[in-house]
Amino acid sequence: MLQQRYALPIDQPFIATGLMQKIDSGAAWMRPFYAVAARTKFLFPESGENVPFSIRNTCKVLPSGELEVLWERSFNFEKKTRHFNARMTIDPVRKVVKDYLGSPSLFYSDLHFTVTTDGRLLIRSGIQRFILPKVELPIPKVLEGRVIVEEGFDDKRQVYTIHVSIHNPLFGRLMMYAGEFTQQSI
Repeated sequence: MLQQRYALPIDQPFIATGLMQKIDSGAAWMRPFYAVAARTKFLFPESGENVPFSIRNTCKVLPSGELEVLWERSFNFEKKTRHFNARMTIDPVRKVVKDYLGSPSLFYSDLHFTVTTDGRLLIRSGIQRFILPKVELPIPKVLEGRVIVEEGFDDKRQVYTIHVSIHNPLFGRLMMYAGEFTQQSI
C-alpha cells in the first residue's frame, strides 16, 4: 500500500483524511519562531489530541522536466486550521529527496528514505539550508531540525499510519505528530 501511495500519477492527487492522535509543538518561548513559520505554512504553535487531518500530494512536471510532488497537510484544530506544506523532488546523483519546506519555502532539507524489515518507510533528514530570496545558506548542525518520519500501513484496519518527530539538539522538540489516515476517492 505504501508503494501504491507513493506511485503518484502526474496531476492525479493522492487525497486522504484522518486523525492525529497527538500533536506537540515546542516550548512556549519559541512562539515568535512559530508565528513566522505558520505564516509560511510550515510549523505552528498549537498542540492537541484527536485533531482532524487531511493530506493532498500532487505530482507535476516542472518546466525543467523534473518531477515535483507538492505536499499539502492541514491540521484542523478547534479554533484554527494550520498547514504544513512542502515541495519535493529527487536528486538521482546524490540519491536524496530534496525537500523545500513551507509556502514560500524558508527551509530546505535532504531526505534519506529506507524501508524497515517490517515494510515501514523510514525517512531521516540530512543537510539543511536556510532559504533567502537569492541564496541558500547552510544551517549549522546545532540549529538543524532533525527529522524522523515513520510511515506504514495497518493491513487489519486498512489505514495509513504516520509518526513525525522534529527535534533540535539545543531547543528540544520542535514538532511531533502521530496519527492515521485513509485515502479518499476523487
